[in-house]
Amino acid sequence: MNLRQGSIRLFRVAGIDLFLHWSWFLVAAFEISGRSQNYSSVVWNVLEYLSLFLIVMMHEFGHALACRQVGGTANRIVLWPLGGVAYVDPPPRPGATLWSIAAGPLVNVALIPVLAGLGALSRSMNWAATMPNADALLHAVWIIDISLLVFNMLPIYPLDGGQILRSLLWFVMGRGRSLMVATIVGFIGVAGLIALAVWMQSPWFGVLSVFILMNCWNGLKQARALLRLAKVPRRDGFACPRCNTAPPIGNIWVCGKCQKPFDTFQSNAVCPNCATQFAQTACLDCGGRNPISAWIVPALGPRPL
Repeated sequence: MNLRQGSIRLFRVAGIDLFLHWSWFLVAAFEISGRSQNYSSVVWNVLEYLSLFLIVMMHEFGHALACRQVGGTANRIVLWPLGGVAYVDPPPRPGATLWSIAAGPLVNVALIPVLAGLGALSRSMNWAATMPNADALLHAVWIIDISLLVFNMLPIYPLDGGQILRSLLWFVMGRGRSLMVATIVGFIGVAGLIALAVWMQSPWFGVLSVFILMNCWNGLKQARALLRLAKVPRRDGFACPRCNTAPPIGNIWVCGKCQKPFDTFQSNAVCPNCATQFAQTACLDCGGRNPISAWIVPALGPRPL
């Protein structure tokens, strides 16, 4: 699902652009008006929804900053009514992927003692009687943070819990098989979410279930491609500058102009069908793009005596 289309750029922090999808405003207006009875003024409803925005934003920045810490690429975050998406591309290593994913929920964990401290302050100063709106807002923010943490940690791909499960399995099962197992578990979880949506008659759970189902299906297709790729023989003398993996042998790359498959390393990054020259060659293992000259592994000459 392309969330970047129809999104509004809000600001840029540490090289990361934050976007807000237009539908966020529509759902915000619906939610704020629907919960107006919780406070004496709609201003507090707005503050509650802005608190949700802030917590989700911090969660997604946790993903992005952790990804960049391990040498990955993360330069865009999109917030939408069902949460947020951090476009992260960590190095293809289980440890790097695990840290990039786990950092998001850890932000919610870090907020728990802060909110607990504010709750203790509220009780000691009897805000429930003197400032009931502030006390209700603090309680709502506590519920928001805990709910986001618990839901995201469900082992359903592509939620954080499902991706953490995949990263842990990656250590022992490899990249393709770990993703295959995680998506299968995800399909089981989606079935449970769909049943919950029907039982609760919740359109939001229904939309969320469809979103997760689409990502599970894409993850399953990616896992199959990775498993097929793992069986292909590799070419000597070349290695990806990013992941240090030798490229596969065969007509696996597709020309962007004539759409014909070819072996870019055999033809030196020139399509043999239409003679198109490609400045960069994509790694099929990690997705990194580099000039084909950067892929060449220097030959080891005789060592000096």
